[in-house]
Amino acid sequence: MSICLVVDDSRVVRKVARRILEELGFTCEEAEDGQVAYDYCAKAMPDIILLDWNMPVMSGIEFLEKLRAMPSGTNPKVVFCTTENDMNHIQRAMTAGANEYIMKPFDTEIIKSKFIQIGLIED
Repeated sequence: MSICLVVDDSRVVRKVARRILEELGFTCEEAEDGQVAYDYCAKAMPDIILLDWNMPVMSGIEFLEKLRAMPSGTNPKVVFCTTENDMNHIQRAMTAGANEYIMKPFDTEIIKSKFIQIGLIED
């Protein structure tokens, strides 16, 4: 079973994402900011990371840049899940190594369709 790390400073968002991802068959872990996520990845690299942009301590984009520089840090699929919707943010995320980008608020269908697009689940 694939492990998905949900990284968001909102406990509510993490819980909603966990429920959706578990329904889709993933095991979930949670991190409340980029530093906690980075520390988690240093111990055990997840298969998928659902990542918020705006967080205290270390932002999502800072985390992504550090993640991709780690040994095996290019392995996880990273899906940004944020309210930042301008093209500059999206382009920066994709350049930094994000695999996909979804907007908040999200639901099961949105996550499922993005995970299908990047080959994490079958239609």
